[in-house]
Amino acid sequence: MQHAEPKLRIPIVLLFCGCLIALINFGPRSSMGFFQLPIIEAHGWDRTTFAMAMAIQNLMWGLGQPIFGAIADKFGTWRVLAFSGISYSTGLYLMSVVETPFMLHIAGGVLVGLGVASGSFSIIMATFARNVSAEKRMFVFGLGTASGSMGMAFFSPISVAMIDNLGWQDALIWLSVLMLLIPVLGIAMVGNSSTSKIASAELEQSISQALREALGHSSYLLLIAGFFVCGFQVAFITAHFPAYISDIGIAAKWAGIAMLLIGLFNVFGSLGSGILSQKYPKPVFLAWIYIARSIAVTLFLLLPQTPTSVVIFACVMGILWLSTVPPTNGLVAIMFGTKYLGMLGGIVFFSHQLGSFLGVWLGGYLFDIYGSFDIVWWLGVALGIFAAIVHWPIKERQVERPATT
Repeated sequence: MQHAEPKLRIPIVLLFCGCLIALINFGPRSSMGFFQLPIIEAHGWDRTTFAMAMAIQNLMWGLGQPIFGAIADKFGTWRVLAFSGISYSTGLYLMSVVETPFMLHIAGGVLVGLGVASGSFSIIMATFARNVSAEKRMFVFGLGTASGSMGMAFFSPISVAMIDNLGWQDALIWLSVLMLLIPVLGIAMVGNSSTSKIASAELEQSISQALREALGHSSYLLLIAGFFVCGFQVAFITAHFPAYISDIGIAAKWAGIAMLLIGLFNVFGSLGSGILSQKYPKPVFLAWIYIARSIAVTLFLLLPQTPTSVVIFACVMGILWLSTVPPTNGLVAIMFGTKYLGMLGGIVFFSHQLGSFLGVWLGGYLFDIYGSFDIVWWLGVALGIFAAIVHWPIKERQVERPATT
């Protein structure tokens, strides 16, 4: 006899703890750009060294996403979140004491990247999706994404203040301690998520069958290709925008203000995206987001760059920043259901992180060669147009499955 899952988790508690985990998880990794100049100046390294660590971090985030998603789908979310807190905390602490580029790549790249992957949006959203009705799914996706955005808004000024007042090493140590809250908050997700709303056709699927179905679906493959661009764009800005602001002669404080505004306006963008993508076609909505990003970057580069233009750019990019996440995850859930959403959403996110790896690494590598980020900025504009093109033909409908008896 199969035992019913105990109803100990009140959905509002699960949603609250999941959103707080998203906030804590996304905060420090979005503040890494503020540590770039202090770390390379302290050790005498070039920007490529730091960029490689952040690129590895994004790659590990992407590689780990489908694996941790599959583990959470099968064995429950808390185990994965416990690993997240430990790996994230260890990585941040070791970043504060590293003495070689190799150790920086292991600490800030591998350990932090795996910590982010095992506590990221896809893990949290898969849990949300299985505990709310389909009608509320896009709203809670937007809520979870907005919480991550609040992490960016919250941690950006705090990281700057801690670096200024405590030094970059102590700032990393305090962030390391904070990451240990993730396993505690994850207690609200102990056990597997509710499967009461999973259709029988999904329940009978194996992991290999789900993978074959998804990887043979053209709309899913287009979604994977498009989300690569999102990763390239946002990771490049996250890692290099603070340094870019200094390079063009604008005071460093404006970089902190810009990252704060991106995070703050992303709250509104994510919530709005969750609501609008529940009402309008998600593929078309995503295409317009990428077009808007390309326009925003083009105007920022061509118009005079001043503190005012930095603020305006940050506000616009903030609205567009993670507004891609709710409709992207929503499309995966519509196509394939929620049983393997952690894994299938993780595969899409792996593409995102391949883009992140390339955006972060190219930013540092090409800067060291040409002394400018311009090539990468314009490459991001071109990729935004490409993403709009590939999202347009995506079909927003459930994959056809043989009827089960």
